[in-house]
Amino acid sequence: MPDSNGWSAYRPSKTLWIWSIVGASALTMAVGFTWGGWTTSGKAQVMEEIAVRNARAELVADMCVQKFIASTDADAKLEALKAKSSWERDDFIQDGGWSKIAGIKDTVPNAAETCADRLIDMKDLASPNAPPVTDS
Repeated sequence: MPDSNGWSAYRPSKTLWIWSIVGASALTMAVGFTWGGWTTSGKAQVMEEIAVRNARAELVADMCVQKFIASTDADAKLEALKAKSSWERDDFIQDGGWSKIAGIKDTVPNAAETCADRLIDMKDLASPNAPPVTDS
């Protein structure tokens, strides 16, 4: 026979049930937004815009590097680029027209800077017609 004085006899009030549900909901949301990776639609939209901007800059930078390598006297231009200070390099790329893409009127933010960084990191300029180097 169950003990009538224990937990089995306990009957919480409706007020206690409601406040327990409210507290559990608040705790679930707090944990979800801090550690659970949840995000609001506004923050998700901002993250999407940043990802699109970065992807566009990466694409334009890749095309810029190819245009730079294909240009006449690219080795001399690379030396001139390396001689520039870090804050002048993106202007050098923009002035050379390598970061301009047909169909895009405005400059793409961070594309010229990314292009210049990639060119600076190159040890030597490969021919644009050379086959890509692979591991196989």
